[in-house]
Amino acid sequence: MQKTTLITGGAGYIGSHTALSLIDAGHHVVVLDNLCNSCHESIERLEHLTHTRIEFVEGDIRDTPLLEAIFSHYDIEAVVHFAGLKSVANSVCQPLDYYANNVVGTLNLCQIMARFNVFNLVFSSSATVYGDPPKTPIVEDCGTGTPASPYGRSKLMVEQLLTDLALSEPRWSIALLRYFNPIGAHESGLIGEDPNGKPNNLLPCLTQVAIGRIPQLTVFGNDYPTFDGTCVRDYIHVVDLAEGHLKALQVLREDHGIHIWNLGTGIGYSVLQIIRSFEDVTGITIPYQVAPRRAGDIAQCWADASKAQRDLGWCARRNLAQMILDSWRWQSSNPFGYRHQAELLTAIAR
Repeated sequence: MQKTTLITGGAGYIGSHTALSLIDAGHHVVVLDNLCNSCHESIERLEHLTHTRIEFVEGDIRDTPLLEAIFSHYDIEAVVHFAGLKSVANSVCQPLDYYANNVVGTLNLCQIMARFNVFNLVFSSSATVYGDPPKTPIVEDCGTGTPASPYGRSKLMVEQLLTDLALSEPRWSIALLRYFNPIGAHESGLIGEDPNGKPNNLLPCLTQVAIGRIPQLTVFGNDYPTFDGTCVRDYIHVVDLAEGHLKALQVLREDHGIHIWNLGTGIGYSVLQIIRSFEDVTGITIPYQVAPRRAGDIAQCWADASKAQRDLGWCARRNLAQMILDSWRWQSSNPFGYRHQAELLTAIAR
């Protein structure tokens, strides 16, 4: 039986780009996704890009019988775990959903992995586990803080769960990849970020304003203690991020225990800088309005990713202009995301 990497949440934004990187590197993958914030069309486009059939299972990581069936059918050697809810703003309003999906779901997944003697796991964590950092750039050993949202707290809970697991059983090899702010899309324009409903992250909001789906951008807060009053974040190209997962998988095969790596560029950009950069790259003027601060947001956050460069031989290679260009290529090529042509024509007719 062929060795397989299971990608949970693999039809989503980061998951689909990581699936592409793994397949291009020769991995056999199976994707599990409940499609709550993704679309099966992304799998079809991955098949077009890779010229291969992708094994896809629609379902939830909390579904124990389904997981048992997957691990029984495939010879799983590693799991790359993206499945979970990811909106800071929504988590403030729906905390129980975030703990159920992100924490309970991961617990269930790990129990099934152990039952089937699968001990290699790459976890999609987040820089939100640092809370409001006392200084930047953030290094991995600065310690976690108090995350400002249920989303961040759910990620920290999972990190603690996985750390305890690795300490209890030496066969576990676990990577905690702390992302900063992924943006961009594959250069083909075939796969990209396609949130269901109103987007919560800056770049999809911005591109939907540019394409005419949203009348104007909302900037949440201009009174933060930053150089221009707006939030500062470390934006990383999603393809660079995907390549980081491939590197982490390679290291886990040889080095057991718990490993923590920041994946970011080491450069912080404010919301207003991103708007201006988008206008410079695309030539499109972005109307925006300032609104009060949003619950769960911190003032600034950017990475020191030198540990990933030392341990993994990885660094972010794509600059902000490339991230914006690829984001815009994706959005302008897919005005309504992954929706099929019939749905697009219906929407236009309205």
